[in-house]
Amino acid sequence: MGKKLGGGRHELNFADGSTMCTELLVGADGAWSKTRPLVSSARPEYIGTSYIETYLYDVDERHPAAAKTVGGGSLYALVPGKGILVHREPGNILHTYIQLNCTAEWIAGIDFTDANAATARIAAEFDGWAPELTALITDGDTAPVLRAIYALPIEHRWDRVPGVTLLGDAAHLMSPFAREGANLAMFDGAELGKAIAAHPDDVEAALSAYEEALFPRSEAAATVAHQNYKLFCSDDHAPFGLIDILVSKERFSS
Repeated sequence: MGKKLGGGRHELNFADGSTMCTELLVGADGAWSKTRPLVSSARPEYIGTSYIETYLYDVDERHPAAAKTVGGGSLYALVPGKGILVHREPGNILHTYIQLNCTAEWIAGIDFTDANAATARIAAEFDGWAPELTALITDGDTAPVLRAIYALPIEHRWDRVPGVTLLGDAAHLMSPFAREGANLAMFDGAELGKAIAAHPDDVEAALSAYEEALFPRSEAAATVAHQNYKLFCSDDHAPFGLIDILVSKERFSS
């Protein structure tokens, strides 16, 4: 965490006890940014959906039924409130995300340090599903990993604070349904560099120009992410929302 020193300067305090001062602080430190509070009081909020990540290895030999069901690409098995999303990766691997619409309290009640108990609890939500699908949960070769989805407000922005700005998830954390998170972070970095190069003697002018373009760009992507999330994960849309997304993309590309 840092503190303001005035004149756009900040003192940074690191975990090893060291400190340093800077005239330009760029918070590229992710969803739970330590830099964000210097410019904004916004905090990520849980959006109501969690994913549990698992892997199956050597699938064609060890998990042939699941491998055949998934095929050579991706599989989406969705019903209102839950689903199994899986794609094949190089090296004969199936990478699975189990989707659950649930409260933060419900998911917090699962002890993910006990892999067997957590797996059994998640699998229970899919009781009665085809065994080649539930095997993607119960036969995982890795311990289940919780990926709860958090997001900042769609319109997140801040007033100009001398000497500091944000990029990537620190600036515009959103759900993954626009598939733009990493792209935006890299683009933010490039645009910030271009702004500084265009104003080499005026950091504040550079940051103002960068943020002026950052905010509408971030809001547009976050809006798409939220719209797709509602289609993809809504309790009353699945699986038809996914079909709508795929059809719209096909129309756009044709």
